[in-house]
Parts: sequence; structure tokens; C-alpha cells
Amino acid sequence: MRKNFRIVSTAAFALALIGALSTSVSAGDKMTGKQLAFNKKKGNCLACHMIAGGDQPGNIGPPLVAMKARFPDKKVLRAQIYDARAKNPDTIMIPFGPHGVLSDKEIDLVTDFIHSL
Repeated sequence: MRKNFRIVSTAAFALALIGALSTSVSAGDKMTGKQLAFNKKKGNCLACHMIAGGDQPGNIGPPLVAMKARFPDKKVLRAQIYDARAKNPDTIMIPFGPHGVLSDKEIDLVTDFIHSL
């Protein structure tokens, strides 16, 4: 009886885990760059930056305005978002790529959004 319970409970746990993982991956794929940038569990750009349309922006980092003028080459902006330490080892900006906070696809989405500002 205990063996059957253990098998059933393990199988239920495995199914629940698979369901949770598939939900989080598909939800992440459906988020836009703006949603990722404003999401407190993902980009959370508003914690440090002022962005048009954002509520309660931070003032630690520069305001994200005129980004095409500041970063004519979008690849440079992407590199900054991926790992700002490459240009400034003393930065307090999170290295989103190396720390796995954002996937490469999510970084591309955020870069597209930020570059459009």
C-alpha cells in the first residue's frame, strides 16, 4: 500500500513539475520587450531607470530616452544589457545574460524595446 502511494505521489509531483515548467516557458515566450523590461521578476529596468510609461521609476541609472541617438548600433546596446561589466567593471547594473536572469531571446526583445525609446 505504501509503495503504491509513493509511486502515485511521485508521478503526481512529476506531472505538476512538468506543467509548471511548460507554463513558465510559454509565458516567457509570449512576453513583449516592454513587459519584460517592466516585470519585477525579469528585466526590472524601472528599478533603476526612468522609462516613459513606467510607474515609480528609479533614479540610479540614466533615463532611457533617445536611445537610437545614444546607441545607433543596436548591437552595442544589446551588449550593454547582456553584460554592462564589459565596458564598466564597476557598474551596478545586473549582468542579465551571464547570470541567466534573461534568456538570449528575452534580451533581444528588451533590446528592441529599449532601442525604440
